[in-house]
Amino acid sequence: MKKYLMLLAIPLMFGVCGCTSNIGANEYSVSGTGEVNRALKGTVLSVRQVSVESDNGAGTLIGAAAGGVAGSAIGGDDTAHILGAIGGAVLGGVAGDAAQGALSKQSGYEYVIQLDNGNLVTVTQGTDILLTPGQKCLVLYGKQARVIPYNGI
Repeated sequence: MKKYLMLLAIPLMFGVCGCTSNIGANEYSVSGTGEVNRALKGTVLSVRQVSVESDNGAGTLIGAAAGGVAGSAIGGDDTAHILGAIGGAVLGGVAGDAAQGALSKQSGYEYVIQLDNGNLVTVTQGTDILLTPGQKCLVLYGKQARVIPYNGI
């Protein structure tokens, strides 16, 4: 029974880690549509490529659960089962966290923008839109901030 639980937990961990949300400027969730956002004009001062990782903790939890189940299968008396479960949970949690980090990593850009009102802001987003230093842009404020090109005056 424990082996079957372990076999089910591993694909679940990869499935959850693989469901990383898209961070692009062109990606909207259903709940984000129809909302009014504030937009301010600005100029891109700098751009740098960054790495974005998921931090929802699902990989750690699933890895710990799978490790606990696997560790409790260690033979011996009740004490061995308990110690095996604890050790397995710790090792599984560490492995699950590492797997989630590797599977959920995305590339992105961090933009430093000088708004027309003189304020500086930074926005990090996916790689679907690349703006360059000196380019005019709009910073969209809402649940998820975005930077998009601005071709107006």
